[in-house]
Amino acid sequence: MRNIAIIIARSGSKGLKDKNIRLLNGKPLLAYTIEAALQSECFDEVMVSTDSRRYAKIAKEYEANVPFLRSKDNSADSASPWDVVKEVLDRYKEKGEEFDSFALLQPTSPLRNAQDIRNAYQELKDKKANAVVSMCELECSIHLVNKLPASLSMKGFITQKQYNKRRQEIQPYYRFNGAIYISKVKSFYKHMNIYDDRCYAYIMDRERSYDIDSEFDLKIVEAILNA
Repeated sequence: MRNIAIIIARSGSKGLKDKNIRLLNGKPLLAYTIEAALQSECFDEVMVSTDSRRYAKIAKEYEANVPFLRSKDNSADSASPWDVVKEVLDRYKEKGEEFDSFALLQPTSPLRNAQDIRNAYQELKDKKANAVVSMCELECSIHLVNKLPASLSMKGFITQKQYNKRRQEIQPYYRFNGAIYISKVKSFYKHMNIYDDRCYAYIMDRERSYDIDSEFDLKIVEAILNA
């Protein structure tokens, strides 16, 4: 199989300005994902899709390829990650380069490592899957979560039956952690997303599942890296 890592790094972040290149322990956030992809040795191509020449320069410094800048349409807030993936695959195809699978990797997951990527690809192979998506266990039980009315009344928030259950008796729930999305190219083009009956979860530890979206997130991950 020929595999490509597509690292998406748009420059127009509004919540945390320039978050994809913010320094984390003195290194741009983007660099952690590039290094994990290269160290995994799973890919024939590791590329960064960005709309910024500044981001592209940083990506190249850490040995990723940036053969073209992202189109204006796919740099807008309304563009989905799958629009970006399609653009990348189409542009490579125009150059005569085709791939059997891609991994969409987000720079905001700096604790995802090379072994995670290798494990996810192994799961793709073992399960004969079309796609594999990384997930982690939910931080708290779904039984302890509910909506609140404007009055903030706790009436009906939790039932006695739920409250009396021991933690060990409650089935765990899982969430997307945003770290790894792997798909076979043929299946992706068929559905224009990766979620079909042959998509499986790759479970990661919560400790490596931080998705940076704020200054507070940066401080938490920096503390983890320094521990």
